[in-house]
Amino acid sequence: MPIKPLSFKGDKKSHKKRKRDPENEPANLQSTSLATHSNAANDEATDEDDSWVSCDLPSDLTGPTLLVLPTTPPTALASDPHGNIFGSPLENVIEGDPATAEPHDVRQVWIATRIAGTGEGQVSFKGAHEKYLGCDTHGILSAKREAIGREEAFQVIIAEESATREGSVAGMFAVKTAASKEERKDMFICATGGDEEEARKKSVEVRGDGDGISYNTTLRIRMQARFKPRLKANKEMKAKEKVSRRELEAAVGRKLDDDEVKRLKRARRDGTYHEEVLDVRVKGKHDKFAS
Repeated sequence: MPIKPLSFKGDKKSHKKRKRDPENEPANLQSTSLATHSNAANDEATDEDDSWVSCDLPSDLTGPTLLVLPTTPPTALASDPHGNIFGSPLENVIEGDPATAEPHDVRQVWIATRIAGTGEGQVSFKGAHEKYLGCDTHGILSAKREAIGREEAFQVIIAEESATREGSVAGMFAVKTAASKEERKDMFICATGGDEEEARKKSVEVRGDGDGISYNTTLRIRMQARFKPRLKANKEMKAKEKVSRRELEAAVGRKLDDDEVKRLKRARRDGTYHEEVLDVRVKGKHDKFAS
């Protein structure tokens, strides 16, 4: 005889959930269930999207970032455990195109964070060893500090088309450093050297005192797709649109036609949902008493 678990007075009774049998469910319930699981799977895939895309605007910068230096073959700004900065050869590149670059080494990845309270929209970059990228007033780059100061604040500027050899500014930026204050003019992260043999020997020189925006001071910035604000906004928009006809009819208090459903779904997306619900309610009352 099986032994039952002990029970005490006042304990809540557990109700066994009935197992669903998809074969015996009505067709409409089956389709609803499949759609729900499909949407959940799509949301999870979006949250875990680790693919890399080009940054479009400085305001997009957040999360894991790859700073591709203007060298041939492409190299990435990287730091070692001692905080030394160097150009690390990129292996994940399709046909040598830096626009397809992805990191293969954690030392190449920087976590970009917007610095609050900076009028110029400055950004910090934290390396894999939990130290921030910094540039002193002499243009020496390092990653040795655990806190953000003036030297760890960078301003990202969209590069001019004339400064790029590709003839395009998509994903191309100049990164202004703290050396600007010492020189009293704009100074940027720059890379010199960088032919195939030098890149293999890691002899690419990276500094923070590049004078003006030119090819040597123009970096390509790559970031993870799931952190891109535009993609996140699209996801939020889709979430707002996920409302059933039954929920809308319950909010209004009557049956709705197709045009009214579209109107209310659009209002949820645009942020005018409550106003539209009131308008639809009023319209329903007028129709009810119309002769």
